[in-house]
Amino acid sequence: MTFRNGLASLLRPEDSVLVLIDHQPFQLANLNSHDPQAVVNNSTALAKAAKAFGVPTILTSVLAERGGLIFPQITEVFPDQEVIDRTFINTWEDQAVVDVVKATGRKQLIIAGLWTEVCVAMPVIHALGDGWDVTVITDASGGASVESHEVAIQRMIAAGANMMTWLALASEWQRDWARTEHAAELTDIMKHHAAGSGIAFLWEQQLLNTPVPATAG
Repeated sequence: MTFRNGLASLLRPEDSVLVLIDHQPFQLANLNSHDPQAVVNNSTALAKAAKAFGVPTILTSVLAERGGLIFPQITEVFPDQEVIDRTFINTWEDQAVVDVVKATGRKQLIIAGLWTEVCVAMPVIHALGDGWDVTVITDASGGASVESHEVAIQRMIAAGANMMTWLALASEWQRDWARTEHAAELTDIMKHHAAGSGIAFLWEQQLLNTPVPATAG
């Protein structure tokens, strides 16, 4: 296994591309590894973070006519974007998705979806085999059981994938609070989606009387 370490291994917004897979009602109905409300919250936060940092985001569903449309909390973040609807369970076998990802020119592929053991694991392992640097956002994903989610994570780690949560990813994209370009946007996302962490951050700013700059410079 190639160990993932060093500064170059950290995720950068300018090198990242996000694929959100099958955040649909059918999958949510049998989500048992997480609180469904938490997964909707986390996947929405992930989408908002990607938009804030200018990370290209691909939305894809499977058989939406039967399985339902992607959560509106996600599609509302990208109101003008077409969702790629597939028949392939393995997203990475759908050439339309792969072509859009490749067209971004980005090398750090980030994936989240439902379910972890099926619609996340298959494209992650496939893309790793094609040479991509793949990160899975585990708390914006979920499985049909705790066991299936955790076994899928173990399987993907063994294949060489990197695991993160949405807030860890957003923090890695931000990297330095002196970078004020997206600090206010990230703080707003934290306020709405990071529960105690977001509110505590606002409290800290209040106590220190150091509001987040709205603009750089």
